[in-house]
This record gives sequence, C-alpha cells and structure tokens, in this order.
Amino acid sequence: MAIIKHKEQRVAVFIDTQNVYHSARNLYHARVNFGNILKDVVAGRKLVRAVAYVITTEAGDENKFFEALNKIGIETKTKDLQIFAGGAKKADWDVGLAMDVIKMAPKLDAVVIVSGDGDFIPLVEYLQTIGVQVEVASFGKSTSGKLKEVVDEFVDLSVNPRKYLIGGGGK
Repeated sequence: MAIIKHKEQRVAVFIDTQNVYHSARNLYHARVNFGNILKDVVAGRKLVRAVAYVITTEAGDENKFFEALNKIGIETKTKDLQIFAGGAKKADWDVGLAMDVIKMAPKLDAVVIVSGDGDFIPLVEYLQTIGVQVEVASFGKSTSGKLKEVVDEFVDLSVNPRKYLIGGGGK
C-alpha cells in the first residue's frame, strides 16, 4: 500500500526500547543506532514528539544511554525493572506506550511504532479507524508477521543493518 509522506505531516515516534534492543543484540550482537532510526522514520516530516520507553535498574548503568537519547531529541519515559520473589524479572511498557499513542493520536497524521511486538496490533487497527497512518520500524526477522501485514508501512531495519546498528556484526 502506498502511503503519504509530506513535510507538513505531523508525526510522532514511539520506541519500545527493550524490544528493539533485544532484537539487535540477539540477531546482530550489536547495539541500536536510535539517531539513524529516528531520522529515517521521520523522513523530513514535522516531528511532534519522539518517546523511548525504557527500564531502569538499581545499578543505574543506563543513565548515559538515557542522556544520549535526550541529546538526539528523544524523550525517555522510565519504569523500574520489577524483580519477583522467585527471581523472575518483568520490564513491560506496552500498555503505557499504547495509552500515550491514543492520547496523542488526535494531534497526529502519522504514528511510527519502533517495535516488532504483535501485541500492538489492536492499537494499530484502532489508529487506522480514526484516520491515523501507522508505520512500524523494526528488525524484520524478529517482527510479528501479522503486525507487518496490518500496518500502513513496515520499515525493515534488517535491510540495512549497518545503518541502524552500533558495533557487532551487522550481517
């Protein structure tokens, strides 16, 4: 499906940081170049907001990463890593990301979700019913097939991994 992109189009980018981070690490043994992703998905349009949903740990090792995101114009929303009695860990921002998108949707022409998580399919379908163009950017090999089908545009970061990765083996 052909989509419309023009410089007056209002776009917001919502980054499921854990999803993209783990995809890059597992597929390429590398880190993500969020600056290049942001530049390419905005594609010269009017960026209203870019938000990365991130997890904090007790050690605080991620603070430099958060500062780097802020420096390139990506706001961070943080949530503490939950560690349960049995040692299980949970770090999930899906509902928070979805709620922010829904709240912001009336002010947007296009939404870019940087994630391959199929849990976002109902969000995508809802946005489309209210006339918002929905684009997803993620590494194709780790992206839900159904998510790729329902979005207006899928940007496969695996097509040019060296552009979207830092270090590792950009195969």
